[in-house]
Amino acid sequence: MNPLAGPDTQAATWFHQHLTQTFVTILRALSEPGSSECIGILLFAIVLFFIWKRWWPSLLTLVVAVPGGMLLNEMVKLLVHRHRPYVDGAFVDWSGYSFASGHTIGATLLYGQLALFILPLIKRRDRRALVIATTTVLILSVGFSRIALGAHYLTDVLAAIFFGSFWLMFCLITGRLMRRRSPGSVVTPELVPASSGGVILVPVEPVADRRQSISG
Repeated sequence: MNPLAGPDTQAATWFHQHLTQTFVTILRALSEPGSSECIGILLFAIVLFFIWKRWWPSLLTLVVAVPGGMLLNEMVKLLVHRHRPYVDGAFVDWSGYSFASGHTIGATLLYGQLALFILPLIKRRDRRALVIATTTVLILSVGFSRIALGAHYLTDVLAAIFFGSFWLMFCLITGRLMRRRSPGSVVTPELVPASSGGVILVPVEPVADRRQSISG
């Protein structure tokens, strides 16, 4: 039994009754960062970048975390088999099942994983806080837009954020455990001061590989 059935229905009904063409246009713009097209394009670009840089562990983490997590969400949709709040209407342009929100979990996985890549490279607390705040606002904006459009219930969005965050933490912990079991096999990026006073990101050769190259 859903303890949030009341708020679920109330939120969906209120937004449905107050939708206008202008409001829908704004909501669809907020929803776009979580769309399959946007995530697919960004993911493809990042994969090419990692391949170019030969950052294989980061590439593996990205592929498992984002497409892997989204695939698991599709399986959850089929298992739960929950219908959407509204399937007919002037602004309805979706199909499929509702739980959990695909747009929201896609945004959580992609932008959350990018934040996990970036945060270790930032030393200033205010900039780290900015990355976290930006990521959070982006994910919540996508989730809110899906509720307001009538594509998902509140619990669909909350579940997507929870599942996405859990999957990211699972991938992060698993990746760290694998690196500890295979020392010297991972090349990680590091910030190095540049002559211009800024910083540049370069791959750092593992200690074990350095010793082998020196002895050879």
